Amino acid sequence: MISLYFKHALRDIGKNRFVNAVSIITIALSVIITCSFVLFFINTSEILTLWKKGVRIMAYLYLDVPAEKIPEIQKKISGLYSVEDVRFISKEEAFDVLKEQMKRQSSLLENLKENPLPNAFEIRMIASSQTWEKIENLASQIQSIPQVEEVEYGQRWLARFSYIINLFKLSGYALGILFSVASVFIVANTVRLVLYSRRDEIEIMRLVGASDGFIKVPLYIEGIILGALGGIIGLIVLFTTFISITSNIDQGITSGAFQISFFSYSSMLIILISSMFVGWFGCFLSLKHIIKREL
Repeated sequence: MISLYFKHALRDIGKNRFVNAVSIITIALSVIITCSFVLFFINTSEILTLWKKGVRIMAYLYLDVPAEKIPEIQKKISGLYSVEDVRFISKEEAFDVLKEQMKRQSSLLENLKENPLPNAFEIRMIASSQTWEKIENLASQIQSIPQVEEVEYGQRWLARFSYIINLFKLSGYALGILFSVASVFIVANTVRLVLYSRRDEIEIMRLVGASDGFIKVPLYIEGIILGALGGIIGLIVLFTTFISITSNIDQGITSGAFQISFFSYSSMLIILISSMFVGWFGCFLSLKHIIKREL
């Protein structure tokens, strides 16, 4: 019986090649667009996590802070929750580093009458405490120390980067929902056309005692097949594009520190099942409104 259902489903797909192709392409586009945004979000979130693992907070002191106050300030910072290490960087050491970095522009520093750089502390956090909220909280506590003029930890860059990630995430979900809904309605209309083309055949089947289940099952199978084909095509296109892009940037940009990753096998299986559900649901909606009312 199952083989007969599949035979009818494949026959209907063959008879209505154009509309079925449109359904498959729409589902494939839904998979490509949604999963592209999800991939971007996963990998950029991983980059953000890696950055947080190596985060350092720089606390710059006022220029008039006396040297005898330095150990007291360092002890105060070391006692804060989630601080792993505090290193004092004198303004002389900072100026030497600056001169080393600006060898080709050394003439810019020659006319300086005094060192303009402040004393500073480099603070490293405990790995388990490196979350966005805890970084901000620690930075605020350090900033509250009277001798600290400014705290820097890349907050502007991090805030903008997080904003871009969230924007892409929301856009991906919105487009994914939009294309999924479009796929459902296109599959529903495809099944509707199949039902109209088989109106006489279905009427005869009913006259000889065929149940609604016998009529519906091949159409459900057809919807699932359309969803599966759309999901497979979408994943193949997405994987091919992913390989062509990452083969050029993996070594050059990430330098081995970060490996751009594709979906796992379990994730791809979930994507495929979701595509099949979209096909089935489109068929379900169409049959729900047509079988009893029009046939």
